[in-house]
Amino acid sequence: MLKPIVIATLIAGTLDILSAFVFAGTAGMMPADVLTYVASGPFGEGVHMMGATSSLIGLAVHFAIMACMAAAYVLAASRVPALVRHPVPAGLAYGFILWLIMYWAVKPLRWPDAPLPHTAWGIGNALFSHCLLVGLPIALVAARHFRRRAQ
Repeated sequence: MLKPIVIATLIAGTLDILSAFVFAGTAGMMPADVLTYVASGPFGEGVHMMGATSSLIGLAVHFAIMACMAAAYVLAASRVPALVRHPVPAGLAYGFILWLIMYWAVKPLRWPDAPLPHTAWGIGNALFSHCLLVGLPIALVAARHFRRRAQ
């Protein structure tokens, strides 16, 4: 089961970080700022003093989180056949669940003073990224893997 997890991590992780770069770029943030923000999650604000290293740490953190997301779905899909039979609605729903967890649990706990998305634009781009660029590709990769194994 490692192969679909790695593939899903690379696809969803790449799509998601590129989306973050684009959406943050519309607000004037550079990709290095996005990655440093990601790195500050587990490593705190001191990571801002590390220069380019903080970007590499942020990228590693991003893909580690994505690997956990992919692994959780692939493990669930190995036990719940409906996730393999219906990957599109399951993947979109999984992306929505990930959005709920990230924006309504993880972010408020880690950055309690940071505002949550409250505009249609902010909510829409977060949902777009989590549902279409994370949940859906992970579900499609998992479905493809388990369907091939069943043949």
